[in-house]
Amino acid sequence: MAKALSFTWLGHATFLIQSPAGKRVLFDPWVTGNPSSPASAKNIGSVDLILVTHGHSDHAGDVVPIARASGAQVVAPYELSVFFQKKGLQNVTGMNPGGTLNVLGLSVTMVQAFHSSSVDEDGKITYAGVATGYVVRFEDRTTIYFAGDTALFGDMRLIGELYRPQIAFLPIGDHFTMGPEQAAKACEWLGAQQVVPMHYGTFPVLTGTPAKLRELVGQRVQVVELQPGETAS
Repeated sequence: MAKALSFTWLGHATFLIQSPAGKRVLFDPWVTGNPSSPASAKNIGSVDLILVTHGHSDHAGDVVPIARASGAQVVAPYELSVFFQKKGLQNVTGMNPGGTLNVLGLSVTMVQAFHSSSVDEDGKITYAGVATGYVVRFEDRTTIYFAGDTALFGDMRLIGELYRPQIAFLPIGDHFTMGPEQAAKACEWLGAQQVVPMHYGTFPVLTGTPAKLRELVGQRVQVVELQPGETAS
């Protein structure tokens, strides 16, 4: 019998999602040097698929070692996928917003985000394509929207209309991304039943809080507030 989808927050914007059929999908892996990452995150274990939204080190810093250790397929914006291939990864798929990939029984659609994307290596900043988000439909038809790092943008209405995600993973930290006010509007436009806040509290500048988001959305949306290392389903 298929199990319910479950997701574990590994700190900042890193999530490990287990699909109803048992596939393990890792989003934006950054655990080495992540001050909000629990000790358990240092040994993630088996991973089937890694989805990367953009090149900044707090989202892509551990893609290469985890992919090497696990053999997981990596999906990333095209220019970033080329970078990963140059690092020796072979099971890499590059995409651009609007594209859909059917993989491991899942439907993975790359969608836009409003943010920058680069790789900082040896003090040199390299362009890493556009920043993105993902809409993933799992085996039981449960659909999530993983926004990555983004500002609020009007086409979140279209994401809600086209894909009808039940769960939205949204940044709320402010300064580099949306804050709680914009995330509350995103919840309205997306029509999601649950919102999982991320990208807050890791550094002092990320001041947005789940409590503020909960205050703004009221009873319309369930705010799933996790502690690093905690799992929800």
